Amino acid sequence: WEKARRKIYPILRNQLGHDFAGYKPNTFARRVQRRMHVTHAASLDAYVERLKSDPAEVSALFRDLLINVTGFFRDKSAFEALAKAVIPEIFAGRGAQDTVRVWVPGCATGEEVYSIAILAREFMDGLTAIPRVQIFATDIDEHALSVARAGRYPREALEGVTAERRRRFFHPDAAGFVIAKEIRELCVFSPHSVIRDPPFSRVDLISCRNLLIYFGLDSQNQVIPIFHYALRPRGFLFLGASENVSQFGELFAAVDKKHRIYKARDGAGSRLRLAGLMGPQRTDFRAEAVARAATTAGTSLRDQINAQVLGEFAPAHVVVGRDGDVVYYSTKTGKYLEAAPGSPSRQLLTMVRKGLRLDVRSALRECVESGARIVRPGLLSEGPDGQTQLVTLTIEPVSGRNGEEPLYLLLFADQGPPGTEAEAISRLRSSADGASERLEAELRETRERLQSLIEEYETALEELKSSNEELVSVNEELQSTNEEMEASKEEMQSLNEELQTVNAELHGKVDALDAANADLQNLFESTQVATIFLDRDLAIRSYTPAVGQLFNILPTDRGRPITDLASRIPLPGLADDIAQVLADGQRLERRMEQAQTSYLLRVAPYRDSSARNEGVVVTLVDVTSLTQAEAHLQVMIAELNHRVKNMLTVAIAITSETHKGARTVTEFRVSLIDRLHAMARSYELLSRENWIGASIDELVRQQLAPFGLERVTFGGPPVKLKPRQALSVGMVLHELATNASKYGAFSADAGKVDLAWTQVDGEIRLDWREHGGPATGEPPRRGFGLKLVEREAAHNLGGEVKIEFPSAGARASVAFPVASD
Repeated sequence: WEKARRKIYPILRNQLGHDFAGYKPNTFARRVQRRMHVTHAASLDAYVERLKSDPAEVSALFRDLLINVTGFFRDKSAFEALAKAVIPEIFAGRGAQDTVRVWVPGCATGEEVYSIAILAREFMDGLTAIPRVQIFATDIDEHALSVARAGRYPREALEGVTAERRRRFFHPDAAGFVIAKEIRELCVFSPHSVIRDPPFSRVDLISCRNLLIYFGLDSQNQVIPIFHYALRPRGFLFLGASENVSQFGELFAAVDKKHRIYKARDGAGSRLRLAGLMGPQRTDFRAEAVARAATTAGTSLRDQINAQVLGEFAPAHVVVGRDGDVVYYSTKTGKYLEAAPGSPSRQLLTMVRKGLRLDVRSALRECVESGARIVRPGLLSEGPDGQTQLVTLTIEPVSGRNGEEPLYLLLFADQGPPGTEAEAISRLRSSADGASERLEAELRETRERLQSLIEEYETALEELKSSNEELVSVNEELQSTNEEMEASKEEMQSLNEELQTVNAELHGKVDALDAANADLQNLFESTQVATIFLDRDLAIRSYTPAVGQLFNILPTDRGRPITDLASRIPLPGLADDIAQVLADGQRLERRMEQAQTSYLLRVAPYRDSSARNEGVVVTLVDVTSLTQAEAHLQVMIAELNHRVKNMLTVAIAITSETHKGARTVTEFRVSLIDRLHAMARSYELLSRENWIGASIDELVRQQLAPFGLERVTFGGPPVKLKPRQALSVGMVLHELATNASKYGAFSADAGKVDLAWTQVDGEIRLDWREHGGPATGEPPRRGFGLKLVEREAAHNLGGEVKIEFPSAGARASVAFPVASD
């Protein structure tokens, strides 16, 4: 793997301009293995060769290495702590002419950037003087930056956003939600590498969450001082849950260790540390860092300390933290401090010269615990030249600013010139007011015991230091392991999101397939068409339930050749028909007759999505009703032809007889049209009944309506007449009504007609009775109308008619047999 990484790093660097040598090796290896699985690379060497020849795969590996896992207000409690502890601090004392600057390196698709912008916007709502806010969001992934710039996110991405924030800071659109303009205007997105490019400066807050977990130790040691350089004095650093700056205690002080919020310390030493970490590609930036550190780093702290020392002492001095770590040195401290052997250290107690170490330790502890000024005069210090100096040690606390931890000022004031140890002790004795020899002896004895204890303590301290170094080493390994686990978690989350997307697409396709299968199953079950799907070997693929009426088939018969099944109807030539369709790919249809049942056999090619012929579809449709309908249609056509012929014959006869009996052309025209209308009404009634027949009741209404149904009383049992009888009865009723309108009841206003019919013993009888009209008598001759009534009754109805003319009104009785089927 080491050899392969050395080959892959320059490929990525040369093509994309980004160096992944500082990436965690295990994470890098996992992402490369993932791409190998995707591309089906046989070996690592084969994948390296593909990278050399395939720029698209280099870009794909680059995208996989950039694990863009983020979200709005990710780790809600951390953002709540940020809103309470940091946001008010960076706005404190700022006016409209000031600028609050925030840097978010590794911003991915921008959710974290907009989360911080929302917190800033909410805090700004309560300010009277609102400063300008600039949030610089950077990443090396141009695609992720384009998503962040658009500020458009799906509905699922806003699960961590409260309903109130969603209503105020997001606008819905067809694809999800778009960030509001007032938030978008606070943010500037640009490509930037924290490893390669110069950092931003004078930043109040850096939010770099879950970026360092992908960096190796060397890259972390380079990036964290860069962040310190980019921050203003007492600026804030916001890291992820698995990241910390424990190795850079001189650069950052913890504000909230649980939520990984740190504040930048001040001091020249911390700024100058950056200069040694700059690579050869950053010489300009290194020169800038050294110049800035030499001129500005620690200026405010030095001014404060110098003012206090110059006001009282002006001796050699140092400033330490509560744990004894040196923050600041003055000049001329070499008489009291010397570098300890081993690795460089800022621990004061390891640098204090022999003789002062015990007193400095105890005095510093007392000052830290009491917070009061501690003065220890008459201390012996062995200088670098072997001479002994009497020293007065003064320790006093220096108040921390803006909630920072307090510092402690140690002052070393000489008492007289240096000399031998005996001279120093003599001066010390002469300065004492009558100190006795006994006290000197006790003091000497006590010093010797203390020196012995100190040596034992120092030995134990060295052992403890060794143990501490081992613990630090273990802690670093644990931290590295934790970062690896966090990186793996991020990768798993990224993979999980991809799987969720694929799963959602798969669910959609499965649902669509289920719906299609359900539709197809319902179609199979609802259709009465027997359909069998066969492959090229005539094996059954599927079939509709109606097939069970024609074949002895079971659900377990899928996959069996259809030729193995027995059919309930003969299917001669089926195998030949199937072979023909498989050969030429053309649809084939033919009809088969079986007893009283007719079937339409249709054999069509079964084609797959590529239009290849993969079998046949055999369909057997029961067309018995269609065959019967065709036969019935032929009968109906023949009957219609016959009826038309008869109708024309009747029309010709009516026309001829009407012409004979008409005295004038007008009389001829009126009589002929009336009779033809009567025929038309009967035909209309029969057509409405599909020429099945017509009831006498409907026939009476149709024929007598022109003469006024209100003057007719009619009734009888329900009687259905055949079409031929209906036409004849219609003509009879018309002629009787016409005669009544000329000479009988309908010719007078008070005249009425009673019409009744009966059906007894296979005979239908109609009785026509007129009354209320003019007195009638036997006519001297029978006109065409009466003759037509007699002819229709005798010839077409096969019955007889009896017509009488008593004085009360004309009467007619027509009797005819019921027509057989």
